[in-house]
Amino acid sequence: MAARDIGPGELETGSSFVLGEPALVCRWRIHGGELPMLNRHMRALGARTVNDAPATTELVAWAKQRIEWNLSSGASRYPDGVLMLVVDRSGQAAMTVGPYQPLERTDARFLVARAKDARREAATSGVAPETLWAVRDGALVWGAESGEAPSAAASLIEGLAKTVGLPVRRDPALVSGLLGKRGHVYDEAFLVSDEHGVVPASDRAGMRGDKFARGWERLLERDGR
Repeated sequence: MAARDIGPGELETGSSFVLGEPALVCRWRIHGGELPMLNRHMRALGARTVNDAPATTELVAWAKQRIEWNLSSGASRYPDGVLMLVVDRSGQAAMTVGPYQPLERTDARFLVARAKDARREAATSGVAPETLWAVRDGALVWGAESGEAPSAAASLIEGLAKTVGLPVRRDPALVSGLLGKRGHVYDEAFLVSDEHGVVPASDRAGMRGDKFARGWERLLERDGR
């Protein structure tokens, strides 16, 4: 583990501490010892709810300050790993760097299950770290609620779609409907994740998802030099 820190507003006593039940867990992919999309991650963190209250500016400032320290110490061991931020029920926060583990499966059923888990997290935190996306009639369908704050990765894909004039429509029912009776109307599907990037479904792959996946890899290479 690279570091463990008492959260904002707490005093470091010099003794070790143990985090309690997690109230928030963020897993952000790093590359080349850097954290791509830093500002997007901070905006998404600020939009979250932690312990039934909006994330404080102190938490965001603490996280941004500690990222540099954790990357300089932990990324030497895991330069292409994952930066994890945890806040427990009592408000203590910890940050560490660990190894990246690729997804063991990428079929649509597996990605839908992950998106469902993320939707349950969004119900309490306000932000889903992973969202399901699909293509229908040349437009993107995003499995998110209207007005829901996007994760860093989701905001990137939404922005890229706008730059190429690709319409984006939100539909929270996508997560439950992709594999249902009407699921055949979607030409392709992919997962968008702060940890795993853009993951096209192996059995629903297509041009759009592949293009966004390549864009994600280029972002890692550019911002993680």
